[in-house]
Amino acid sequence: MKLLRPLRPISILAGCLMLAAGASAQMSLAPPPGAPPPAPAKPKAKPPAPAKKPAATDAKSKPATTPAPATPAVTVTPAPTPDDPNVDLVYGAYQRGQYKTAFDLATQRVKDKGDPKAMTMLGELYANAMGIKRDYAKAAEWYKRAADAGDREGMFALAMMRLGGRGGPVNREEAVKLLASSAKLGEPKAAYNLALLYIDGQTLPQDLRRAAELFRVAADAGNAEAQYALATFYKEGTGVEKDVARSVRLLQAAALADNVDAEVEYAIALFNGTGTPKNVTAAVGLLNKAAKQGNPIAQNRLAWVLVNGQGVPVDKIEGLKWHLLAKNAGRGDPELDGVLGSLSPEDRAKVDAGARKLLGSK
Repeated sequence: MKLLRPLRPISILAGCLMLAAGASAQMSLAPPPGAPPPAPAKPKAKPPAPAKKPAATDAKSKPATTPAPATPAVTVTPAPTPDDPNVDLVYGAYQRGQYKTAFDLATQRVKDKGDPKAMTMLGELYANAMGIKRDYAKAAEWYKRAADAGDREGMFALAMMRLGGRGGPVNREEAVKLLASSAKLGEPKAAYNLALLYIDGQTLPQDLRRAAELFRVAADAGNAEAQYALATFYKEGTGVEKDVARSVRLLQAAALADNVDAEVEYAIALFNGTGTPKNVTAAVGLLNKAAKQGNPIAQNRLAWVLVNGQGVPVDKIEGLKWHLLAKNAGRGDPELDGVLGSLSPEDRAKVDAGARKLLGSK
């Protein structure tokens, strides 16, 4: 059986570019520590391809020889202090989508107690047009008040606004100071984004060792993007001593947290038995999961596994469905095209119908 090849190292810039993307529009709030949870809402081997790169707003080229992970959008997690039961009212209203109520309650808490967590909440609501008209300038004002009062989530949110030029001009120097302060107070997303700046080498001097240290801080706090980033560093020996086994453990952690890029690479490690015991069944399951999430690399790998019966029974119809989806997403494959072309008209019709069904479900 031929083994799946691991993905090639991807450009370091792919992660860095997320710093300029709109962070405030992609925030989420986490419950305060100890608060009750909110109620639920009513591989024949192919040449690998780089992982999907995120959108960016101010790209500059970097050497392609330095590895780094592609990263999803950053999130902000304002977490009210748990010493006052009333803070749960603000958070609970937010979680239920009652944004106007959350706005009113947060405003009152600022008025009564000057609560920095409530200030961050107001910044979040203004930044994302939740219960009130979007106003980046007011969002930045509230984040700054929260940051000045020592709230690490407010610091992080304001840093991302300064990097993106929302609510005021771009100010990278201020952003770096805010990220450093927030990271020092234990905000993992601040550590992660500060690491990206050290990789980028534009706002800060490039320092891959320091970036690895910051990724480790965020990874140890459970940040899946940092876990995937650090896994890439250990796999390639970037900023750290090369350690494939440790890389795979980090990939596993990030995959368990639903990081789709980590799912793909961890699946390949499991399939090949690289840095972890070989487990083809688990590998195919992860490829299937990532393929269903729309990852074209996973779709291509899954197609090859199924078409060639690598660790699973041969199923050309099912495999070629995934091939068509991967091809539709820009991950073409001439060899699989050849297999597709050899099908009978009846089987080709089944493949086309299955691919249309899968595309229609997304």
